[in-house]
Amino acid sequence: MDKLLYKRILLKLSGEALAGDQKYGIEPQTIHAFAQEIAEVADLGCEVVLVIGGGNIFRGMSGSAKGMDRASADYMGMLATVMNALAVQDAIEKLGRETRVLTAIAMREVAEPYIRRRGIRHLEKGRVVICAAGTGNPYFTTDTAAALRAMELKCGAILKATKVDGVYDKDPMKHADAVMFKRVTYLQALEKRLGVMDATAISLAMDNDLPIVVFNLFTKGNIMRVVLGEDIGTIVTGG
Repeated sequence: MDKLLYKRILLKLSGEALAGDQKYGIEPQTIHAFAQEIAEVADLGCEVVLVIGGGNIFRGMSGSAKGMDRASADYMGMLATVMNALAVQDAIEKLGRETRVLTAIAMREVAEPYIRRRGIRHLEKGRVVICAAGTGNPYFTTDTAAALRAMELKCGAILKATKVDGVYDKDPMKHADAVMFKRVTYLQALEKRLGVMDATAISLAMDNDLPIVVFNLFTKGNIMRVVLGEDIGTIVTGG
């Protein structure tokens, strides 16, 4: 069996990733492809926690929320993450892997309430745990929720899946001369505003010495490569 670098990971997916080539909504083929990779990693014995954004459906800070009360818009965004979580749960379970959706906002008819000890127990039983509804509080992003859940559930690293290969000095989608970093410190990410995750999430990771690995989700097999310790993407650590 391949040796795992991380026994338990938190994988942070953006909601936009689930839309595939569409601008919004959920694209079933894209979700199926992600689910296959997640199931393969879990089959190796890696315990997987997922935190998924909701930007493909509704984003509290977007133009669609303009003029709305910020708290109300953020709660709508949290509900969007639950919809995404249920879609990913369905795709993973169709591959024969047990999952549990845990929500920070109680909705017992569709998911379990988030309880830290229950989440850990599900992981120990080999289930993929999908944490939805962010932290349950407005004004906090799903990046912050990812950092919080990673620490609560004792994950070895946060895997931040993106559309690009790692962390760059400027947006590689707009600048052809953008330079990718292989290693970045938490302080560099904060001071240079490198866009790894939001400042609250990075600060939480820094305070608890939790590594963040930023990599391209759309290169097939990359999740497995990170878990096995291959040198891909950018790693954000204390030094």
